[in-house]
Order: sequence, then structure tokens, then C-alpha cells
Amino acid sequence: MNTQQTFDAGRSFDAAQYQQNAPFVPALGDVILGWLAPQPGEHILDLGAGDGVLTEKLVAAGARVVAGDASPSMVTAAKARGLDARLIDGEALDFDEAFDAVFSSAALHWMPDAARVSAGVFRALRPGGRFVAEAGGFGCVAAVRVALADAMERAGVDANGAHPWYFPTAEHHRSVLERAGFVVDEIVVVARPTVVPAGFGAWLETFGKAQLARVPAEQRAQVLQWATARLEATLRDEQGRDVADYTRLRFRARRPALA
Repeated sequence: MNTQQTFDAGRSFDAAQYQQNAPFVPALGDVILGWLAPQPGEHILDLGAGDGVLTEKLVAAGARVVAGDASPSMVTAAKARGLDARLIDGEALDFDEAFDAVFSSAALHWMPDAARVSAGVFRALRPGGRFVAEAGGFGCVAAVRVALADAMERAGVDANGAHPWYFPTAEHHRSVLERAGFVVDEIVVVARPTVVPAGFGAWLETFGKAQLARVPAEQRAQVLQWATARLEATLRDEQGRDVADYTRLRFRARRPALA
């Protein structure tokens, strides 16, 4: 998927729908926040900040934070929290040595031109600045993607290339970061099965918009029903919870300090 399509996918998020169906996303951001360890007075860009729930924790740590997101609805919601929130395309960053750190949680997989993102972040950081992020990793929501693609094909809709996400291996993304000039201190992909409290149907309606946009309006409810039924049969646990097969890419990298 090209950059414009992906930016449009990011722009499509509705803050109210996101808060209702996906509050687990910022709630699970504490691990990568710990990797960042924000310090008082630091100037930090939160890239893909969403509605600002996790950004507030950066501010609480004493950092000066710019909350950037591609969704106008999310930016409005973040501004309502009193944050310095701005409409920002992560694949077209135009900052020059402005930040001590760039932080991103659950957003980079919506930006598949990883080389442009990494180069833009590198420019945005001051020498010695760090880039700390968590996003979807290789194999993320594989079963969910297959269920939705099969339901689309069953409805006569071509699902080839429909999903908008970038889910790399640690090795591949390390090479992307290093080509941009970063020193990579740590990078891993870990399994993180994730309970989806609102259920798979709500998950698909929230995160599967790019795929569902291919489906004629009169068939979408049926496609959602087929995909949801398959996922409930395979990924619902013994407690009746829908558990998505998430993996997470986590990394810490830095722009080298001046000699």
C-alpha cells in the first residue's frame, strides 16, 4: 500500500470509537514507556499519539511533549486533554534536531514506508537523542488477517494486498534503522496475546477499515459476521474472552552523539 493510502487509513480513526473499542491499546503501553524512561525537561515527540492517553504519562514525568497523529479526530481528542497535539504525517516529518527523544506506541505499523519514517525521526532528533517504540511485529494478528481475508474472498471481494500494516521481523527493522543512521541498542519481536474486551467484531470495525472499504456496503455486515464467527471459534479462550494473536516489535535506538 502506498504512502497516501496509509495516511488515509491513519486519518480514518474516530476517537470516540477508538476509546470505546480499543482502550486496551494505551493501557498496554507501560512496557515501552519504561524503555523510554522520560526525564523532566526533555522535549519529546509522541509519534502516533492517538487521543493522548499515553502522552499524558510523558507529561506527568515532566517532559515537554508534542503529540502527533494523522487523524484529525484523534488530534481534537488529545487537544481536549490540554496537550500540544498536532496533525502530523509520520512519513513526512519536517523537524530538524528538535527533540531529545521520539516515542511511539502502537502506531508505526500504520506507516509502512519505514525508511522514510526512520529518516524523518533521525532528522528530528538532536545528536544523542533516542528513538523508542513499540508496534506490531512479524506475524501480528495473523489469524485475524486470514479470517477477514477469507470472509472477503467468500463474498467475491479480492483481499490481495488489502491490509495496510507493516509488521517486520526484528532483523529487517534493525537494518532499516541502521540505514537511517541509528545505533540500535535493543530490538525484539515478542508474542503478546491480547484480550479484546469489545470482541472481534468491534476490533474489525475499528482496525479493519481499509479492508472493509473494499467490500460493497450491502455485504459488509455479512463479511463481518463470517470473520467474527471464525475468530470466536478459534481464538476465544476458556473464560469466554476474545484473544487476538498480537506480536510486538520493541526497540531502543539512538542518533549518535557528536564526536
